[in-house]
Amino acid sequence: MAGEAPGQPKMDEARAKLVAALQSAASGQSSSVKTIYDMTSAKLYGICIRICPDREAAEDVLQDVYVKIWRRAGSFDPARASPISWMAVITRNAALDWCRREGRHNMTSQDDGIDIVDDTPLADFQLEQDQQYSRLVGCLDGLGSDQSRTIRRAFLDGLTYQQLSDASGTPLGTLKSWVRRGLQQLKACLGDA
Repeated sequence: MAGEAPGQPKMDEARAKLVAALQSAASGQSSSVKTIYDMTSAKLYGICIRICPDREAAEDVLQDVYVKIWRRAGSFDPARASPISWMAVITRNAALDWCRREGRHNMTSQDDGIDIVDDTPLADFQLEQDQQYSRLVGCLDGLGSDQSRTIRRAFLDGLTYQQLSDASGTPLGTLKSWVRRGLQQLKACLGDA
């Protein structure tokens, strides 16, 4: 087809399979959680290990994440988000909640995850993620430097608003305003793409 990106049919097929698995989970079919796990565990574990201070904690958080995904599967709307994006948000929030609950704020370095066995995500998911990441980076680059830096550190590095405020010396309210306005601009930018 003219104008269709290479690998697009496979990406659409994998996305459709994941949406179907989420819909099955929403209807109570626990076996579909295995499909969801097999398709997403490497990506979601990567999020957990970047935010949680150790592997054991990351594994515990990941287990909780799949329970949350199963319980919340009925609230997933494929018209609003891709399934992997929806699950990544649940994962990030669960990992940050764990850090807050445990009183731990030291994230692992990005290099700490290098020796983890890689369950390499499917190529179509990687392609979708690369395309989404490129769009996101383009939109982030269009923001002011303070907004862009703050949003990147909060959502890509997993820092809390309080940690960002403490590190930058910026008042918490100002920082939250930057993020709110920046997210509104990102939403508009990503909606146009």
